[in-house]
Amino acid sequence: MNYLAHLYLSGPETGVRVGNFIGDYVKGSNFTRYAPPICKGIILHRQIDAFTDKHPIFKQSSKHFYLMYQRYSGVVTDIAYDHFLAANWGSFSDQSLKNFVTESHRILMANYFSLPGTVKKFLPFLIKSRRMEHYNSLDGIEKTLRIMAGHSSLPNHAEWAMEQINANYEQLKDEFFVFFADVSKMCQAHLEAAAVNEQLTKLP
Repeated sequence: MNYLAHLYLSGPETGVRVGNFIGDYVKGSNFTRYAPPICKGIILHRQIDAFTDKHPIFKQSSKHFYLMYQRYSGVVTDIAYDHFLAANWGSFSDQSLKNFVTESHRILMANYFSLPGTVKKFLPFLIKSRRMEHYNSLDGIEKTLRIMAGHSSLPNHAEWAMEQINANYEQLKDEFFVFFADVSKMCQAHLEAAAVNEQLTKLP
């Protein structure tokens, strides 16, 4: 799952959204340095990643990109899945995609000084470009792949990746809907269990 999905799956608690957004940039036990709500989001992020990596539908989708991306094929699948989330946003939320992205930007900027250094560097550009909102278009996805190739170890095969997405669009879309239903249930159960544990710790 990429940025948009992680934010959506966080639920309404702002700290959880922040933690889920920065999860990739907080290693090992360093999450304990953050406030409890952000810790909860980082842990949720790790749960999502572990669930995703093992899910047979996600593995099936990743095969479309393996030829050129190999061990990075899951990264491309993450981005493709964010496209299907954005393009079908009305199926998942009553709030418009534009408003959700704007709200998420506001929450992240309100917590700017708590963010890891790497996130502080790219967040202004992410906000200015409204990249997550543009995930709803294939042009936006291709641009994201090119940006990531220029700033990470992701191979630069964006044109080829888009050929695979276009050629297998309906299949990938169907796979996304099946997977997203499963990961949404997992996240809901995880957050509900965390809420119960919080209440138990407050008992005298």
